Amino acid sequence: MDAPDLLQTDGEAWYTDLTEISSSSGKTPIVEAGDPATRRRVLVISPDQVGEQMAGPAIRCWELARALSSEFDVTLAVPQASPYPCSEVHVVCYSLANERAVARLAGQADVVIVASYLVNAFPFLRTIAKPIVADIYAPFILENIEQNSRRSTAEQLTAHAYVRDVMDNLLSTGDFFLCASEKQRDFYLGMLASNGRINPLTAGEDKTLRNLIDVVPFGIRPDPPQHTRPVLKGVVPGIGADDRLLIWGGGIWDWFDPVTLLRAMAELSTIRPEVKLFFMGSNHPHPEIVPRGEMAHRTLQMAKHLNLHNRTVFFGQWSSYEDRQNYLLEADIGISLHHDNLETRFSFRTRILDYIWAGLPIVTSDGDSFGDLIRAYQLGRVVGCGDVAGVVDAILGVLDGPEAREVYRVRSSQLAEQLIWDRAAEPLRRFCRQPAIAPDRARARAAVKRQAKAHTESTRPVPSTPPLPLHRLPARAWRVLVTGGPRRLWWEAKMYLRWRLGR
Repeated sequence: MDAPDLLQTDGEAWYTDLTEISSSSGKTPIVEAGDPATRRRVLVISPDQVGEQMAGPAIRCWELARALSSEFDVTLAVPQASPYPCSEVHVVCYSLANERAVARLAGQADVVIVASYLVNAFPFLRTIAKPIVADIYAPFILENIEQNSRRSTAEQLTAHAYVRDVMDNLLSTGDFFLCASEKQRDFYLGMLASNGRINPLTAGEDKTLRNLIDVVPFGIRPDPPQHTRPVLKGVVPGIGADDRLLIWGGGIWDWFDPVTLLRAMAELSTIRPEVKLFFMGSNHPHPEIVPRGEMAHRTLQMAKHLNLHNRTVFFGQWSSYEDRQNYLLEADIGISLHHDNLETRFSFRTRILDYIWAGLPIVTSDGDSFGDLIRAYQLGRVVGCGDVAGVVDAILGVLDGPEAREVYRVRSSQLAEQLIWDRAAEPLRRFCRQPAIAPDRARARAAVKRQAKAHTESTRPVPSTPPLPLHRLPARAWRVLVTGGPRRLWWEAKMYLRWRLGR
């Protein structure tokens, strides 16, 4: 598709032939927007499937859409699946093969929120005249290095080149960027500077650059979790009703360190056999999108090798998003261990937010943003990366310590109040109230538009003789104005003057 066609402000001229888009219930009309004078229209495009089982990117899109819906007309576009029904948000499905349908949705919105590979999947986003919010809360350029570290050098470089291209396109397309922490913001400010996005135009508007990139962390639901049914203790064979249970929320990704945890569990099994470990999900809930990683396979094999599998260590399927609180509330400790690397330094562990939401004491590795929070609020123990003895001591210290579970719950609730989704989304809400295209991107788009116009005009033939005698020009001008409008009249007049000057 030609870039100049995508530079229209409303998108209608290009998308008039598209009136429907596939949704979970078949063919559903495009969202009917409210009064634009009172409620702006926001389109959130999720790169991940939204449904009963959701990973972090889908949860984030889902919850941000809900947080915005109190003030804006929000449409959440999700990959073809079975999306949640929702009264606050209009949910539609899209196909990567149907770019025109997504373009029509974007053409009807006042703000478009994207993440991950979507700018590469839908190139029209790079030039459409709509404010684009790019969500870069997950440092996937660093995750990719860890995820592919066991592949050949050639495969690693190929994968990294693709991810770098995705990141560069996001950084060059966005008018406003979301990150998850101040530490991440510093990282992305460097990337934005290297991509030319920090310049006199963007810095001139706001010296702090909060208008360009601000912190919108992963949030917590405001309603406290309620235990509605037993799911683990006394239910899963091998986990007794009185056992002490550690829970690993989320998936076993390649940048985590479950190996150190398994070695700690091997030691604990000999002195405290009632201490059990449950992995809530070893694989991504949609393996057709994110295949099983090397670390997940390695963890299962090691649990079997250490004779822990289904005795001390248990692996579950990915729980339903609305059912996860039952697993969390039956646990005694929430645990998350990782390696000492760049991904750790700039990560934002979304599973730890679930632990805080459930009031769980936490044992985690040092080095990421949550280590300081856990220390400051006394939410658990922070251990060194790869420290097996330290993990054993931390687990026993929490289980046998003088502080009851209720003490951790109260401390967690104090922090949780600061992290609820409505509060976390406030910088995004501010941008949606007064959306604007970044000044450097507006300037670049205007230059593209001028170049396209100059190219179009340079290819149009210039008449070598006047099309009509002079006395017939007024009548001709009137007919052109009536039938073709002012723009056609202006073009014909310009062609005549070009001919006259050439003479």
